[in-house]
Amino acid sequence: MVSMPLAHDLLWGMTPAQLPADAPAWAVEALAAGQPVVVRRALSQEGFVAVGVRGVLREQRLAGFMPLDSIARRVSPEALCDVDSPRDLPVVQALKQLRSPLDDCGLVWGVSGSAGFELASGFAAMHAASDLDLILRTPQLMTRVQARELVALVDRAVCRVDMQLQTPFGALALREWASGSARVLLKNAHQACLVADPWNPQERAA
Repeated sequence: MVSMPLAHDLLWGMTPAQLPADAPAWAVEALAAGQPVVVRRALSQEGFVAVGVRGVLREQRLAGFMPLDSIARRVSPEALCDVDSPRDLPVVQALKQLRSPLDDCGLVWGVSGSAGFELASGFAAMHAASDLDLILRTPQLMTRVQARELVALVDRAVCRVDMQLQTPFGALALREWASGSARVLLKNAHQACLVADPWNPQERAA
């Protein structure tokens, strides 16, 4: 049994014919060019996975559903940690800066967002003002102190770094968990809700 794709995975194999009839031309062109789609957090019917198509412009994002039996290739964010880019951009430099320190943390991490998309597909997505989007697999509790130490680490990079913590119950922003907020926003396929402990989400805010 092949495991279900996870949020931020990149998938190849979706065709323009699998888009809604009213899909914009840029989305049709993206899939016709062979671009991958990115798995998003949303419920889907059995046999499908929720995905997003991305265009050249930031506002060009289209939500859709891809049949699981259409998946020809799958690349996870953690498979991109050691992929290099010849482009001289701050986001590329930041990734090079952070590789060793993040590896030393002993946790599984990966590259998502525009950097992950370009590193995996070869289609240009990064630019001079791009943030570096990272994920960190955190099956066990990360303390607030550990989160603040990690924020201090990524803040040494030459561009802004946005990291998401992937808990067994959903994802949350590292910076939010490192803050003094009593409750933080946890997102999963079902909902986004405020919780006191992302690793024990039944302690949810009313």
